[in-house]
Amino acid sequence: MREVFVKTAKGIAEIENRSRDMSLRTRRILIQVDGHRTVEEIAKLALGDDLKEILGHLHKNGFIGLVNQSEINSFIAEVKPGSGLNFSFREITSGTNPKDIENAKNFMINTIRVFCGEWAHLSIIKAVSAANTHEELRISFIPWYEAITATIDGRRRSEELSISLLNVI
Repeated sequence: MREVFVKTAKGIAEIENRSRDMSLRTRRILIQVDGHRTVEEIAKLALGDDLKEILGHLHKNGFIGLVNQSEINSFIAEVKPGSGLNFSFREITSGTNPKDIENAKNFMINTIRVFCGEWAHLSIIKAVSAANTHEELRISFIPWYEAITATIDGRRRSEELSISLLNVI
């Protein structure tokens, strides 16, 4: 089985605020958890033999949660990023305009490049580029939001940007 973890609200808050006494290695592992990468993929990025121990610690302490495909649909139904703002996805109708998907993809990729840099968060850009449905884009919403709010300018505009994106996805 391919295990995939996602940051919880507590994990997102830790990334934004550095409020906990967390080692640099543990923090780096937490940053790598994005709801898309499997444990095996994180292991390739985070060299060392203590990965499962660190993931276990993060999971036990509520910074990350294990996600499986059936949980993803309920998880993305309502997004509550660490800022305290509540975001909900709009209802998708059967006559959804494919142009909305393309617009959302362009918006997500361009905002990451503008706020984070041309070569930052390539895994998010890759996932967004590969998305063909609203559901696939919605899975990338939290990693996108985390990337944007990791910058000062992005944090300032996060509510406005999120609302603009949620209008199309």
